[in-house]
Amino acid sequence: MDKVERGVRALDRVSTLQEVAAVLRIDAAVLLGRDVQPAQVIERDAGVERIRSALSRYEVPLGRSAGSRPVLPAGQVARQVTHTWVTFQHARYPRVAELLPELLADVERAHAAHPVAGRVSLVEAYRLAASLLVKLGAPDLAWLAVDRAMTAATGDRALVAAAAVQLGQALRASGQGREARSAMLAAAYRIAPPVVEFGLPPELSLCGTLLVQAALAAAGDGDVTAAAELLDEAAAMAARVGDGHDHHHTGFGPTAVELARVAAAAEGGDSADAVARHEKATARDGWRWLPAEHRAAHLLDAARAYLQAGDPIDAGRVLLEADRIAPAEIRHRPAGRDVLARVARDPTAPTMLVQLAVTLGIG
Repeated sequence: MDKVERGVRALDRVSTLQEVAAVLRIDAAVLLGRDVQPAQVIERDAGVERIRSALSRYEVPLGRSAGSRPVLPAGQVARQVTHTWVTFQHARYPRVAELLPELLADVERAHAAHPVAGRVSLVEAYRLAASLLVKLGAPDLAWLAVDRAMTAATGDRALVAAAAVQLGQALRASGQGREARSAMLAAAYRIAPPVVEFGLPPELSLCGTLLVQAALAAAGDGDVTAAAELLDEAAAMAARVGDGHDHHHTGFGPTAVELARVAAAAEGGDSADAVARHEKATARDGWRWLPAEHRAAHLLDAARAYLQAGDPIDAGRVLLEADRIAPAEIRHRPAGRDVLARVARDPTAPTMLVQLAVTLGIG
């Protein structure tokens, strides 16, 4: 304590902070003058429970009264769904968790009143719920949301393919890699154009994104050859789409495929290849055009790759960048908090990162 007070030794390691706090019999976060409660975890769990309650309501099929809330026009509901998607892509996950319960109620009622006009919004709202729930570490609940999306989309090739993107995410997050790969390939080849050169960008984006999901599932199962082949196939489609587009909220394009190669290489244990690809991909113009959520999620993958490569300093660097781009990706997402904890334990971790870990109650 004397050395710390005289500035001879810095409180720049989680272990040091915890030791000093233990002697003083206080919470480590107090040493930084921060909130001692892991508020982000509490807020995340509360958000998941609100969405669970919304998915547990069956007002429309049971004929329950919606109270004084009116049935909104399909166009207004569609605008609400678009707004909430944009909020998600800005990685404002707590806000999305606040908006989703009422949004789900609105799209369900609008669809019941206008089955044709309200169908797309219904599927998109369930897709959005599934995407958020995967982020928040609730894949089983995400599967429920995506199952409803798939059911509502039945009969429309494009809507089924769009919903299948979140199906792949939920299955992979649940550890069901084989099932994810099989489902993604079936959905991809259903929407695939007969000739890639003549395919329209929206359908190529869906097909390519599904192939990326299948590739990541293959990489997770250790089949790096299949993963590479699927990503090559996706890259051919991405070249036709180009960067800077967001058809069906996929963000699909050449840069997105290169980021997927980073994740696949890291999953396959080739950290050197993952790091090299990351550094090239993030230097592309297309990197800046991707949504904040997509970029920050990739930086978590890059941090894992740097850790695998024995480079905690660069792992810390990209985590700080992720926190700058989209703080909720680390502060509210369990996967982000896990990577932060691993990096912060290293003696060479940046002081700012150690302070962030302590503030968030991560040891």
